[in-house]
Amino acid sequence: MQDIAEQLQAWHASGRSFAVATVVGVSGSAPRDPGAALAVDAAGEAIGSVSGGCVEGAVYELCEQAIASGTPVLERFGYSDEDAFAVGLTCGGILDVFVQPIVPGTDPALDAGITYIASGTPVALARVIAGPPALLGATVAVTADTHHGSLSPAPTTTGSLERAAVAEARAMLDAGRTGRVVLGLDGRPCDDDEQGTVTFFVEAYVPAPRMLVFGAIDFAAAVVRIGKFLGYRVTVCDARPVFATERRFPDADEVVVDWPHRYLDSQLEKIDGRTVLCVLTHDAKFDIPLLERALRLPVGYVGAMGSRRTHRDRNARLREVGLTEAEIGQLRSPIGLDLGARTPEETAVSVAAEIVAHRRGGSCLPLSAGQGPIHHDLARSAGAEAAEARSTAA
Repeated sequence: MQDIAEQLQAWHASGRSFAVATVVGVSGSAPRDPGAALAVDAAGEAIGSVSGGCVEGAVYELCEQAIASGTPVLERFGYSDEDAFAVGLTCGGILDVFVQPIVPGTDPALDAGITYIASGTPVALARVIAGPPALLGATVAVTADTHHGSLSPAPTTTGSLERAAVAEARAMLDAGRTGRVVLGLDGRPCDDDEQGTVTFFVEAYVPAPRMLVFGAIDFAAAVVRIGKFLGYRVTVCDARPVFATERRFPDADEVVVDWPHRYLDSQLEKIDGRTVLCVLTHDAKFDIPLLERALRLPVGYVGAMGSRRTHRDRNARLREVGLTEAEIGQLRSPIGLDLGARTPEETAVSVAAEIVAHRRGGSCLPLSAGQGPIHHDLARSAGAEAAEARSTAA
């Protein structure tokens, strides 16, 4: 929903009714991750996507029906062996889509949630997608210190369920995670297959992840552009004011003139496990103080440009300043995947490919060389391993 938040806010501010269809579960080679959304307003305008085209038409009709009836619905789409042209996913996956009608001014949680998302304020929306009919679609919007909405009007609920839902949503907001939470009516955590449970889909909306590009060189301009394309908030930092200018980096969200390590020290409260650091300075007086700090931080990726000879020399210097082999092992250097890149643009594609592969758990092999699932990001792999462990234990 974050991708279409600006338009949703415009509809909401104008008092226009609409329906939002959200991917709340995937299996197999589903085209979009949980949280992908398509919205349709009362006039029939559509924004967003839930499948990249496979089932958009059917979901559009569900949204129109939800607007007319005022009733939310959970629908499953999958491949049909009997009729390959039936509405479904030709890729063979399964997609669970929850469609919720929204009338501005009638639901405090959704009203607050849309406002928070549009303003960039971190918020988690916990919506009931399965359980007692009286609860279907019930929503709480949770921030770091408060929440909006209530589950108490439904006769089958207790305060314990609402408190547990808020606590779970806040924990997922802290981690920047989106996914399902299954609770009993008394608020206790449950398994998916237990009876008498309530399933929430929790969407955590947090600011865009950060990409910090150190070194205002020609390659950096291309990395900035592809970083923006991937959805990062991109900062360029260089100690040389003649090179670190907004004119040279018009696509960057900000350009900072400062020593790289000093700027990184000033950002410790604003970086997290999604933060990406691309060190393109290619100069030991900048690289070493910066990497000495960066490789000890809980960030998502640290890559540094340089030849293999530069890499060996850099590692030796990092050992001299006290970094352990495990810390040095976190460094991706030479930065990027081996694509045979030459130009700045090709090099940026190489860097971006490595960042995506590292984040999603990709093998970096051609898809034509493999036999397994195409989509196998780290989060989904971890979920599958946990499920297998529970099954084995049982």
